[in-house]
Amino acid sequence: MQGNSVGPVTDAAGLLRAYDDQARPAEWTVPDPEATVDRDGPVFRVSWPRRRGFVAGPPDLGIEGPALDELIARQRDFFSARDQSVEWKTWGHDTPADLPDRLLRAGFESDGRETVLIGLAEDMVTPVDLDGIVLRETRDEADIRLAGAASSEAFGKDVSYLTDYLIDKRDDPDTVIVVAEAEGQIVSSARLEIVPGTEFGGLWGGSTLQQWRGRGIYRALIAHRAEVALARGLKYLQVDASEDSRPILERLGFVKVTTTTGYLWKRS
Repeated sequence: MQGNSVGPVTDAAGLLRAYDDQARPAEWTVPDPEATVDRDGPVFRVSWPRRRGFVAGPPDLGIEGPALDELIARQRDFFSARDQSVEWKTWGHDTPADLPDRLLRAGFESDGRETVLIGLAEDMVTPVDLDGIVLRETRDEADIRLAGAASSEAFGKDVSYLTDYLIDKRDDPDTVIVVAEAEGQIVSSARLEIVPGTEFGGLWGGSTLQQWRGRGIYRALIAHRAEVALARGLKYLQVDASEDSRPILERLGFVKVTTTTGYLWKRS
């Protein structure tokens, strides 16, 4: 059985502890096979041959001031030497509290703040009438490319890097890709990423073309992935939510536990 708890916790503080103990470290402890993970002091640096890098650490980095500035500069310079961009992921309850300011001074840029919400998988399996819209799981490259193009249109920005990511992950049994199809086209997509060795599954995506919003697709995608999560023995579903999706998730019973902000350093 995954995790150590007897039953699911439901209060925000307990959910945050479970998240910090289980799901968060998986960002650097269970990367995909192409990734290389290096530790530099309190942080973990994840690099891939063809994707931007990733840096994160525990809730308390344990260093501050000039030592923290030096740590930030080393990560930036590592990826600069590889001619790659990098994301440093932060959380709102972390210390030292001035880490975001120091990242900005080092040349990183905020990619926007999202809210981390956690819900019980068993509470999210609710039927949704989609009136002719069909949900299906896929590992087909053509589907993934169509879904990626729809996501770029839905987000209003190029997210083609997600297409490459999902093509790399399509044979991973812990990644479940779901698309919503209507009138012969993919109008929405999302994925469940099971965090191995934990009670958590991450819900990612959920972008829907403008003309298809308001029809329950987002809720149906959550319910479908919750069913999969339960079948795999998971207790918790975690989302990094935009302000568009946060109210929907809270109405469904997801609980806010913290915020998260990615800081990007982009190669020149």
